[in-house]
Amino acid sequence: MDRVIAAFYKFVKLSNYAERRQPLLNLCQQHQIKGTILLAAEGINGTIAGTRSGIDAIFADLRADPCFTDLEYKESIATKLPFDRLKVRLKKEIVTLGVPTVDPTNLVGTYVKPQDWNALIANPDVMAIDTRNHYEVEIGTFAGAIDPHNNSFNEFPEYVATHLDPHQHKHIALFCTGGIRCEKATSYLLSQGFENVYHLQGGILKYLAEIPATQSQWEGECFVFDERVAVTHGLAPGTYQICWGCGDPIAQSDLTSPHYEPGICCPRCYPSITPEQRARRTERSRQLQLEATPEPMTN
Repeated sequence: MDRVIAAFYKFVKLSNYAERRQPLLNLCQQHQIKGTILLAAEGINGTIAGTRSGIDAIFADLRADPCFTDLEYKESIATKLPFDRLKVRLKKEIVTLGVPTVDPTNLVGTYVKPQDWNALIANPDVMAIDTRNHYEVEIGTFAGAIDPHNNSFNEFPEYVATHLDPHQHKHIALFCTGGIRCEKATSYLLSQGFENVYHLQGGILKYLAEIPATQSQWEGECFVFDERVAVTHGLAPGTYQICWGCGDPIAQSDLTSPHYEPGICCPRCYPSITPEQRARRTERSRQLQLEATPEPMTN
């Protein structure tokens, strides 16, 4: 049976976010939902998966709450559950920028629909910036977009301070996987004096779902934070796998590298792996193999 994957977020002031955790956890358990949901004073962020009826029930309940009446989510289909457990966690931020004064509910950039995105980034006066982490950018991004080479989203303010100038960079277009990082980043840029700031509504996932490959400016695949690893146009499964040593995506060509050892390392992490890490990863791989091996039948 196919499973529905739903990615969603909303910046909204939740003074009682801690009190919402247990009822939401109970609701998801009732409908056998797997995945992760984050709750913070600034809102909600999650990616969950389950049956069609289960996902419908979750969002019907959420939208009955005045805080989430207009909550939107992006769907895709998987042949099996891409998560093996459920987590509902309390956080300081639903996406960590590390600047407490940034408030997307008060100040945010101009939303650009996927159908209008190509024209925007084709404008030579517009600087398109990928707000995702460097390992995500490596496997796919928009043609001509700038990679800030960030290892985490909370490095974005430093990139802005060292590379961008509100007097020089008059038009900036930001994008990310589902829209949450670039939405918060636009709020930060506006607070720093940048005037014309845009972001891709619904993120890369909505763009890949709605824009035909023949009209697309997307190059490569889009990293996603579940067992699919990456998706392509139409949100079809991509070709990447995960290195269970370092957690980074690896291409099919990496699998034939002499520096690739399943469960241990890939060409990316091979140069830095220590003997202690190798021993731990080897033991973990052995334990996983034992767990996956069926017990012999007895009469």
